[in-house]
Parts: sequence; C-alpha cells; structure tokens
Amino acid sequence: MPPKLLLGTNNQGKLREYRSLLEGIPFELVSPGDLGISCYVPETGKTFQENACQKATIFMRRSGMLTLADDSGLEVDALQGEPGVMSARYAGESASDIDRVKFLLDKIREVPWEKRTAHFRAVIAIAATDGQVYTVEGDCSGYITYEPRGEKGFGYDPVFIIPELGKTMSELIPSIKNCVSHRGKAAMKAREILLKIAAGEPSH
Repeated sequence: MPPKLLLGTNNQGKLREYRSLLEGIPFELVSPGDLGISCYVPETGKTFQENACQKATIFMRRSGMLTLADDSGLEVDALQGEPGVMSARYAGESASDIDRVKFLLDKIREVPWEKRTAHFRAVIAIAATDGQVYTVEGDCSGYITYEPRGEKGFGYDPVFIIPELGKTMSELIPSIKNCVSHRGKAAMKAREILLKIAAGEPSH
C-alpha cells in the first residue's frame, strides 16, 4: 500500500481539485473526513503563506501524517488587494459562495472594466512528520465580471474571467482550469516536492 497524504481541508471543491491535480503521485490521498478528524484551524495569519503553514502543521500534528494544505484567495486591485486572506470570510463567517460573490460585486459595481483587474493567489504548504514545512505558490491574473458566469467552479470562480480565454474560471473544463489556475500552478510545484519525499530525496 502506498503511504498516505492528508489533504488538510474540509472544502469539498478543493478536495476535488487536488485529487485531480495530484493524480498519479505515489501517495494515497485522504481527507480529514476519511480519517474521522474534525479540526478547526483559526487562520490567524496575515499572509497566505502563514495560513497555509498553520493549516498543514495543525493537521499533520493531529493526524501524524504527511499533510498538504493551502491558503488561497482573490486580490482585487480596485479594492487595494481585498479580500486577500479574508476571501473566505469577506461577507461574514457563515456566508455562502453566492453571498461572497454578491458582496464583492456590490463593492465594485461602479468600477469601470479596465480597472476591474484582479489576481488569484495560492500558497501550498507540505508539512512532514519530521517538522519540515515546504511551501510553493501560484498565481493567475484576470478581471472581475459584472455578473457570475458558469457552473463548474466554486468560490469566486464565476466572476473571475481570464481575458485571453474569454471565460470565467467557472466556465472552464477541469483540465483547462488546472493548467491556468493559481492552485494548478502551485500544485505542479508541490507535485515535484512530493515525488522527492516519496523517493527519500532532499526537497530543498
């Protein structure tokens, strides 16, 4: 049996993406739910990297297993980088994806198209049981649409359009999204680290 890699998230959208992004690595991917682990991570960091490391380390300690976690979010230039690390809590702790999207669109409703530039950013942390924590990152640039479009994504995907493709993240098929998204780019780098860990090679 291959060794297990814990995906340190309860977000079902992220779990689906990581199972696709990391397909073929020599680990069995498991979620906290698979292990019966209920773990709240406060995400008190001021950067995506701090939060990703916090999540990966807490889940690793709780499970005793090699753990991958990320923190990611949307940075809107017209809002001076908001929502940033507050992306998941931008419209309140109990807000849904629909609530968050509506809250964002209301804040920039009067912003003209050319100034609706935005960036998705992701930092992945891999916490090993020996205490080592490795981090990689990825980003994707685009614009915020005036209305949601597409049914395939989650989070802010329906209002984030990639101009060279003419589609929002939610309109892309998974194979395309995984190539261009912030999480996809970070996962490609994370895959290299995981392959080295599996082979017993140094990862720095």
